[in-house]
Amino acid sequence: MTAHLVSTASAPTDMQPVYLDDLAVGDLFKSGEHAMDEAQITTFAAQFDPQPFHLDDTAARATLFGGLAASGWHTASVTMRLQVTTGLPIAGGIIGAGVELSWPRPTRATDVLHVVSEVLEIQPSKSKPDRGMVTVRSETRNQHGDVLQLSTVRIVVPRRPVANGAGA
Repeated sequence: MTAHLVSTASAPTDMQPVYLDDLAVGDLFKSGEHAMDEAQITTFAAQFDPQPFHLDDTAARATLFGGLAASGWHTASVTMRLQVTTGLPIAGGIIGAGVELSWPRPTRATDVLHVVSEVLEIQPSKSKPDRGMVTVRSETRNQHGDVLQLSTVRIVVPRRPVANGAGA
């Protein structure tokens, strides 16, 4: 198993782009960190998911969350940012083709998030030799190691270009 561990610096400039040819099943990628806070949670919720348990701690105490909780879509957005900037340096960007997503625990204002991703499957394309599909399972964890979000995503990954530009 190859492990690609990225520093927890906010956005390393030395991350080398990863191509389909560079990946192996079992490869691990770890992102940097993002500290949540109440202002981020309520600002995101006010614009994109205006429910009481995302907007007001007092109102949230009367719900199954028992206190202010970030929208799952907020957690997903932070996850994407962490992967793009520090955790999953796919050449050309992370282009999704499908996802399975769940939130086993709520994200709280005191959480510091990071993402650990593992390559589960690699399928070179037979009809488009310049790319393939990669299945990646990611866990968004807090500072205690609690899994707050699970995702299994199929992404389009380009092959490493060859000198004539035809693909590997």
